[in-house]
Amino acid sequence: MEAWLATLDHPILDIPLGRWLLAMLVLLAAVGAQRLFLKHFHLLTSKLASRTETLLDDMLLKASERPARYLLLLIGILATMHILNPPKAAFPIVELVDQAGKIVSIAIGVWFLWRLIDGLAAYFSARARRTDSAIDDQLVPFIAKTLKIFLVITGLLVIAQNMGYSVSGLIASLGIGGIAVAMAARDTIANVFGSIMILVDRPFMVGDWIKTDAFEGVVEEIGFRSTKIRTFAKTLVNVPNSHLANMVIDNIDARHVRRVKMRIGLTYDTTPAQMQQAIEGIERILAEHPGVDQHYKLVKFDEFEASSLSIFLYYFTVSKVWEEYLQVRQEVNMQIMELLDQLGLEFAFPSRTVYLRHEQTGGSH
Repeated sequence: MEAWLATLDHPILDIPLGRWLLAMLVLLAAVGAQRLFLKHFHLLTSKLASRTETLLDDMLLKASERPARYLLLLIGILATMHILNPPKAAFPIVELVDQAGKIVSIAIGVWFLWRLIDGLAAYFSARARRTDSAIDDQLVPFIAKTLKIFLVITGLLVIAQNMGYSVSGLIASLGIGGIAVAMAARDTIANVFGSIMILVDRPFMVGDWIKTDAFEGVVEEIGFRSTKIRTFAKTLVNVPNSHLANMVIDNIDARHVRRVKMRIGLTYDTTPAQMQQAIEGIERILAEHPGVDQHYKLVKFDEFEASSLSIFLYYFTVSKVWEEYLQVRQEVNMQIMELLDQLGLEFAFPSRTVYLRHEQTGGSH
């Protein structure tokens, strides 16, 4: 036994053999733990994730899988070096390994957050595809890229700080440079925030017919910088989102029905009984037509105009589609024409009657 203990105290490269053996056991245990972790991780995560309905915990566990494997190996290597603990005079390696371990652990943390951002981006992109708006489909990747850039910059600064470099001057320089960039790109930044406001408020979506004081048309595309509007003259208008977010927008397609407002002028030889028959007949036409919304409609004899007796019509079509709206309006107009023809009534048109008066005067001719 004494001989065995003496053997363990035998130095190899100024390190006792016992410490070499213990360090090898710790390293092998770390490798074994890594393989065991890899083997049982999926089973563990499936059991834990199945207990919840949300997918966020699944993404968190998936993002941590590979970084956790390398973190276990890193811990084993650091523990191995501290067990060996070689003399600083001969092998000043422990401090270097500790410093490298800090840097690698920071890199592993950044890697984990990078994978987590990817998972969250995939989750929210899937939710964005189920919405009617196209801007959120573009906004999710944009936010993910921004977070990744911020993550990498922060990771590099932390690594530089741990390596002994002073980052205060660098941060100050970045602040000055950031101000300069922000001043140069203020219009772009304003348009991006305008895009975010459009996404949050949802005043319109792609395909909507919108109207402002400056233009009118159908929304074709909502980008980060501008929104493309196809006018009814088939021209394409690009409106900066910062301007669009501050405009008064009338979303025509936001209505669920479409209005018809018109007048019918009958000649002045129409009798009261005929006028009553005409009003009742038009009311019946509107009540029986399937394309007319029945919640609100008006048919009223309301004006004695200069050359006609005016009947006011006010109703809504069930469909807001332009072509279907026009079809309903045409069918109603045709039925009104047939009704008035059956009643022997005539449409009035602008006219003027001139009365000539002949006066006889006395005297010789």
